[in-house]
Amino acid sequence: MMGAQLAMDKINRPVKADQLLVALVLLFTGIGLAALYSASYAHAARFKGNGLYYISRQAALAILSLFLFFVVSRANLELVRKWISPIVIGTIFLCALTFVPGIGVAKNGAARWIGVGNSTYQPSELVKAVLPFYLAHIFDKKNERFDSFSAGVLPPTMITVIFFVLIYMQNNFSTAFFVLVNALVVFFLAGIRLRFFFAAAMIFLPLSVFFVLTREHRLRRFISFLWPEYDPQGAGYQVKSSIITIASGGFWGKGLGHGTRKISSVPEVHSDFIFASFAEEGGFFAVGIFFVLLALFAFAAYRCAFRSSTSFRRLLCFGIGTMIVSQSLLNIAVVVGALPATGIPLPFFSAGGSSLTATLLMCGLLINTSREAVYV
Repeated sequence: MMGAQLAMDKINRPVKADQLLVALVLLFTGIGLAALYSASYAHAARFKGNGLYYISRQAALAILSLFLFFVVSRANLELVRKWISPIVIGTIFLCALTFVPGIGVAKNGAARWIGVGNSTYQPSELVKAVLPFYLAHIFDKKNERFDSFSAGVLPPTMITVIFFVLIYMQNNFSTAFFVLVNALVVFFLAGIRLRFFFAAAMIFLPLSVFFVLTREHRLRRFISFLWPEYDPQGAGYQVKSSIITIASGGFWGKGLGHGTRKISSVPEVHSDFIFASFAEEGGFFAVGIFFVLLALFAFAAYRCAFRSSTSFRRLLCFGIGTMIVSQSLLNIAVVVGALPATGIPLPFFSAGGSSLTATLLMCGLLINTSREAVYV
C-alpha cells in the first residue's frame, strides 16, 4: 500500500519545466531579434529616419514579453481556468474595439488594431492564445456531454464563430480562417463526432469561396498564386521577389547584414516576409537549422501533451503547439510561393509586438504544462 502511494506521489509530483522547450523558446527569440535587426535596418533608416526603429521596439517588447512568459509559466492554471469566462469576454471586447472610431486604427484598409498611446495593438493575436485555452477548458469540463450538441458542442462552437466573425470583419480573413482551422484541430482531438466536421465543412468551405471572391485583393492574390504571370508587378510581385531573394542566398548565404535583394526587392521584408531575408543571409544551411529547431519544438510540445496528466493540459499543449508550428509553416509556405499570400506573421521573427507577445504567452502556457507532465 505504501509502495503504491509512493509511486503515485512520483507520478503526480510537479517536475522541472521541459528544458528543451525553454531552450528553444529563448533560442528562437534571440535568432528572431537578430534576423529582424538585419532585415529591418535599411527599411527603417529610409522610411523612419532611424535604422534601429523596429529592432529597438521589438527588443523592448521582447523583454516585457519574456517577463510575461516567465509569469505565465509559473501561474496556477487551475486558478486561471476559474477566470476563463471574463478572459474570453475581455478578448471579444478588445476585438470589437477595433471598430470604435477614435480607438480603432485602420491601416491599408484593414481595421485590425487599437491605439495604445503612440503604439498599436492587434487583439486577434491574443485570440491565438485565449481560444485554445478556452477550448481545452470547456472540452475537459464537458467531456461526458459530447453526445449532446446543445450542451457539449454548441458553446465552444459559438465562441469560435464569434472570434472568426470579429476577425473577419477586421478585413483579416487569413487570420480568421487560420484561427478557425486550429480550433477545429482541438475539436477533433477532444473527440467530437465526425459528423460535426462534415457539417462545418459544408458551411465554411462555400463561405470561404464567397469571402475570397467578394474582395478584389484576395481574388487577385489567389489568381496570382494559380497564374504567377497574371500580375507580376502587382499582386504577384511580392512572392516572386521573395522566391528570387531566397534563391540568391545559395547554400551558405551572404552573411548577416550582407543581404542586398531584401533592401530593394521584397516589400514588408521586416514583417510577413522576413523569412526571405533570413534565407538570403543564412542560405540553405540556416534554413535547414531553422526546420530542425522547429521540428524539435513540435516534438517537445507534443511530448508534453502525451505526458500530460489531465485532458485539459493535453488539449492545451496540442492546441498551442499546433498553433505555433502551423503558423510558422504557413508563413514559410507563403514566402516560397506554395500558398497564396496571407498576412500571417512568422512567430518570433516578424516585426510586431502583438505577435511576439502572443507567441511568448503561448510558450509560457506550454512550459507551465510541462511542469506537471507525467514522467514515469
